[in-house]
Amino acid sequence: MNKYTIDLANTCLGCKKPSCQKGCPVNTPIEEMIRLFLSGEITTAGKMLFENNPLSVICSLVCPHEKHCEGHCVLNKKKTAVSVGAIEHYISDFYMNSTEFQKPKYNGHNVAIIGSGPAGISLAFILAAKGYGITMYDGQSLIGGVLRYGIPDFRLDKRVLDKLIGRLKQLGVKIRRNIMIGKHITVDDLFRDEFKAVFLSIGINIPKKLGIKGESLGHVHFAVNYLKEPTIYDIGKKVIVLGAGNVAMDVARTAVRNGAKNVIIMYRKGEENIPAEKHEVDCAKIDGIRFSFFKEAIELTEEGVIYKKTDTEDETGFESADTIFVSISQNPNDILVKTAHINVNEKGLLNLDESGMTSRKGVFGAGDIVTGARTVVEAVALSKKVAVSIDEYIKTLD
Repeated sequence: MNKYTIDLANTCLGCKKPSCQKGCPVNTPIEEMIRLFLSGEITTAGKMLFENNPLSVICSLVCPHEKHCEGHCVLNKKKTAVSVGAIEHYISDFYMNSTEFQKPKYNGHNVAIIGSGPAGISLAFILAAKGYGITMYDGQSLIGGVLRYGIPDFRLDKRVLDKLIGRLKQLGVKIRRNIMIGKHITVDDLFRDEFKAVFLSIGINIPKKLGIKGESLGHVHFAVNYLKEPTIYDIGKKVIVLGAGNVAMDVARTAVRNGAKNVIIMYRKGEENIPAEKHEVDCAKIDGIRFSFFKEAIELTEEGVIYKKTDTEDETGFESADTIFVSISQNPNDILVKTAHINVNEKGLLNLDESGMTSRKGVFGAGDIVTGARTVVEAVALSKKVAVSIDEYIKTLD
C-alpha cells in the first residue's frame, strides 16, 4: 500500500494555486499534504489534516471526491486526476494509529452536543481541544449517527469510526447513550445543569413516506431503517428500491451483499435527473443493479409494485418483488425543537442567524438539521464555523 500511495502522490503537479483546495468545502491544503508526505513528514501531514478537518480519516473514504477536490484537479483536462482521497486516507489513518491525544486543561465551561453524527463529532473535537467540558448525547446505543447507521460497511469500515471515537474519549469527551433529548431530558435541564451552550446536530432520520396504498405491508421497508441493521432483514431474492438518491444507491448495493439476486432501482424521471452522485450510480451499475426509469409507484401489493409510466399517458404496469424499499428522502425529528421552543422553517430545518445560533439564546446548530441532506465534509465545514461562534459566545458570558 505504501508504494501504491507514493505512486499516486507523485502524480501531483504541486500547483502554486491548487484548484483542488478551492474545490474542498473545508479548504484542505492538498498540495502541502502531498509535499509533506513525500518528504517523509507523514505525522506532520496527518496533524495538519486533522486540525483542518477532525473527520479527515472518514471524509477521505466517503467524500464525493469527483465533485470536490479531485473534480477540480487540473489533471482532469489531460488525464486522470490525482487520487486525493486515497492519499489523504493513508496519511490520516497513519496519524490516528500512531498518535495519542492528550486531554487539555479544563477551561471551566461545559457544552452539550445533541446528536453524534459528523457535525457533532467535529464540534466535539474542536471545542474539547480548547479545554471545554463536552458531553455528547445520542438516542442510539452506539454513537456516530449517519456514519454508523447510514453508510454501509463496504463504504466505511466502522473500525475507523470506533478509532475516532476512542480519540474523543482521550480528550475527555463524555458520551451519554440511549437518551432522547426533548423526551427524557430537555434543553431547559441542560441549561439548569450549567451547560453554557447547547449544539444541535440531530440530523434528519425520519423517513418520508409515499402516502400510497400498500405502504404498511410487511415486506415494505424504509431505506434509512434498513441501513441501520441490514442483516436482520429477510429480503428474498428480488428487491425494488423506490427513489434514486445516494441513500437508494446504498440500499440497493447493500441488498446485493445480503442475498438479493435481482435489484431494481425504480425512478419516476430519466437517468439525467438522478439526484445521486454519478460515482454512486456507476458503482451501483458495477454491482449489477438495474435501473427502471420513468416509472412512479402508485400502489404496493404483496406481490410487488403497480406503477404508472411518467413518459407516456395513462399507461400502467407491474413489477414483482419480494421486498420493496422506500427511499424518497427524510424529514427531521421535531420532538426536540418543539420542546425546546426553537424556530424552524417550512421544511422543519433550524433557522439560524449568521453565527449559527437558533432562535433560542445559547442554542446553536449545524449538520443536516440545518442544511438538509448534505455530505459529511459539508457538515464538518459548517461545524467549524459554529465552533468559533460558540467559543466567542461563551467568552461574552464571563
